Amino acid sequence: MVAGITKRQLVIIGGAEDRDGDSQILREFVRRAGGTKARIVIMTAATELPRETGENYIRVFERLGAEQVRIIDTETREDAASSTALEAIAKATGVFFTGGDQARITSILKDTEIDTAIHQLFSEGIVVAGTSAGAAVMPDKMIVEGDSQTNPRLEIVDMGPGLGFLPGVVIDQHFSQRGRLGRLISALLQEPAVLGFGIDENTAMVVTDNQIEIIGAGCVTIVDESEATYNNLSEILRDEPLAICGAKLHILPHGYKFDLKTRQPIIDQSVAANVSVPVGSTST
Repeated sequence: MVAGITKRQLVIIGGAEDRDGDSQILREFVRRAGGTKARIVIMTAATELPRETGENYIRVFERLGAEQVRIIDTETREDAASSTALEAIAKATGVFFTGGDQARITSILKDTEIDTAIHQLFSEGIVVAGTSAGAAVMPDKMIVEGDSQTNPRLEIVDMGPGLGFLPGVVIDQHFSQRGRLGRLISALLQEPAVLGFGIDENTAMVVTDNQIEIIGAGCVTIVDESEATYNNLSEILRDEPLAICGAKLHILPHGYKFDLKTRQPIIDQSVAANVSVPVGSTST
């Protein structure tokens, strides 16, 4: 636990974050997890290459100065009760979920001792981060899979339980790179949730209690349906097009902030005038 910190902090990454250059997003995660005193555990449940994936992140986090980095490889739900894993999590100041398949994360970890332990420490102040599939699991209801680059229809997205670190929203990743606006809207209306967040690659939304800050090379697209005047959800079959009217759309690049309580962007005029957007992104 991070002594003296009571804020709930998430670093939710759209995937393909820079690991070899300045590593701005992972740098921010390490800083928030304690800097040179950070003790980080890497959760590799999402990937079928846990050792290779975990070692890649060990290399980055150690280069950035973290005091200790450990891999927790859980291939089965029985592994999620490991005393060694639970001991490592108990000492952690930051937990990082890798990319892969988000359904693997929830099928292996949800409602296990590890899941309970991470949620408890999150409420006490440790930083929880996830990239790609690790980002998808952050809400209480997540996108399990779905088609990209198509218009909104019920059939294009399947939903399932997430880990619930940021309830009441829907999150999609690799957003503009894979043309996922239709998929996000379809998921948003299915649940329904008030806010949908689409996070570009090499971009993150950093959540501190009820405030979000955008960092990285791309943007976060926010769809707010709280004041929508109409949708045809009750009138259509699964393969028919969805309609929605009156929803709000916000597109926020690096340096911009968003208030989860008011559901409004926070416009700092100095940031708006002088924001320097990082260039380039790393793909995986």
